[in-house]
Amino acid sequence: MEAKAVMIMTTVDGEDAAARLATTLVERREAACVQQLDIRSRYRWRGEVKCDPEILLLVKTTQAAAPAAMRTIRDEHPYDVPEILALPVTDGLPAYLEWLQAETR
Repeated sequence: MEAKAVMIMTTVDGEDAAARLATTLVERREAACVQQLDIRSRYRWRGEVKCDPEILLLVKTTQAAAPAAMRTIRDEHPYDVPEILALPVTDGLPAYLEWLQAETR
């Protein structure tokens, strides 16, 4: 049976936090790959509209490993209320999906 792939999205406020979180997830085999993208986020926080630079982490994992990955993100995250969104992957290159499964065992 093929493992279902999941992509988890989270944002952090800097390179150090991004590197720490990404490395932890990959070392624990809770993610096969974590990509980092520089972004600017506009949001409302505590009644005020903010606009801040952030780093978006795209965490590639499996449905089986996603709960552990989300716990790690929550426990290691620098924000009070971190963005943790898990999106199902509906299709992909079979060889990549096999690699993803092998790296998260």
